[in-house]
Amino acid sequence: MAVPKKKTSKSRRDKRRTHQKLTLPGMVECPRCHEPKLAHRVCPNCGYYKGRQVIAAEE
Repeated sequence: MAVPKKKTSKSRRDKRRTHQKLTLPGMVECPRCHEPKLAHRVCPNCGYYKGRQVIAAEE
């Protein structure tokens, strides 16, 4: 079994892990009610998507 000859430094280890992180979801502003919502989804606040009412608003 292969065994490393030298200890991997924290800097080298962390450089390798720079791409292993969570990314924020794509939030956009609803054009109708101006609340933040997930892109390409029905607005949970007003219930509109692409200018049409898809679900009843929760008021």
